[in-house]
Amino acid sequence: MHSKTLGCTLLIAGTTIGAGMLALPLAASPLGGPATLILMLVLWALMAYTAMLQVEASLTTGHTHLHQLAEHLLGAWGKRLAAFCVLMLFYSLAAAYISGGSSLLSQALGDEGITLSQERSAWLFTLFFGGMVCIGTRSVDYLNRLMFATKLVIMVAVLAMLLPRAEGQHLLAMPLEQGLLLAGLPVIFTSFGFHGSIPSVLLYLGRDPRQLRRVFVWGSALPLILYVLWQVAILGLLGQQRLLATGGALDGLLAGVGQVIDWSTFSQAMHLFADLALATSFLGVTLGLFDFMAKALNRRDNATGRLQTGLITFVPPLLFALYFPQGFIMALGYAAIALAVLAVLLPVTLVWQSRKVPEQGGYRAPGGTYGLLAATLLGLLIVGVQVSVSVGLLPAL
Repeated sequence: MHSKTLGCTLLIAGTTIGAGMLALPLAASPLGGPATLILMLVLWALMAYTAMLQVEASLTTGHTHLHQLAEHLLGAWGKRLAAFCVLMLFYSLAAAYISGGSSLLSQALGDEGITLSQERSAWLFTLFFGGMVCIGTRSVDYLNRLMFATKLVIMVAVLAMLLPRAEGQHLLAMPLEQGLLLAGLPVIFTSFGFHGSIPSVLLYLGRDPRQLRRVFVWGSALPLILYVLWQVAILGLLGQQRLLATGGALDGLLAGVGQVIDWSTFSQAMHLFADLALATSFLGVTLGLFDFMAKALNRRDNATGRLQTGLITFVPPLLFALYFPQGFIMALGYAAIALAVLAVLLPVTLVWQSRKVPEQGGYRAPGGTYGLLAATLLGLLIVGVQVSVSVGLLPAL
């Protein structure tokens, strides 16, 4: 595999395997094992498919960013809708990652005898990884490869320790109450979100459909495999009730695992894995946000321009993390609505519009009209469920 293709594949996988992976056992614990597995398979297929729809629209029109595609194919209203959803999604995810990352960083430093408040940890986390994004895509690529490889090695070791301890009765648990199967859609759906990084991959890799298909299919399939193993390991080890007792906090999850496996080296490996998972996801998401803001605001690609773009990119989610330090799951829930519009409904609408023009030998995603209709129904269902959860019509996870 070409070096850039491998790097972009790992970037997509690293963007996906982050807060989503850590949040899955916490958010999906009320659903039980079988229901969570079914939802993960369906939502992975949906996200891989709509990624190729966005690639088709980009290759057909020659535009890279979603708001450019929307303006070209849908007009001014499409551009405004796309821009709003991009900002809502990226800022929500970045805030979730800063919130979760600062919590883990503060705890890790505390274990080493270094007292650092979560507020200062949020600043440190944002300044270091945000600085890498401001330097450029190449630096993010190489840093992400290193962290992803390290994360993968640690995860294999962690799974080797956890999977043999999984108990079958925990894995066969069913949803605790009616409505939770639907309520689980938004958070699990958000766990497969990588579409904000598609423009960055197109700019970095080029416009070869075969390479792009490999990147997005394999880059999203690897997280699916690891998600399933991770869910089996954590749910099988702790069970529903102990996971619910964590209160949705990442440090609570790690503490729960540490109570079962009382081995300091293992605990350190778990903390390092969680840190790397959040960092790689934060890099992928904020790189997409940085490129979007630079393009939308016409910032120059020099030191001053990149600094200005960096401030616009990182200050809003940092403020959210400072004022809502326990807002990890909450931010992911808000991101689900924007992601459903951005990653499902808009690509479907754009491709539907672009296919009205007679085909001229360009790339077409598989599925035809039935694929577009199925994706639309799932996207509308996810939006409806998240709105229903927000207003209390469905139980929250």
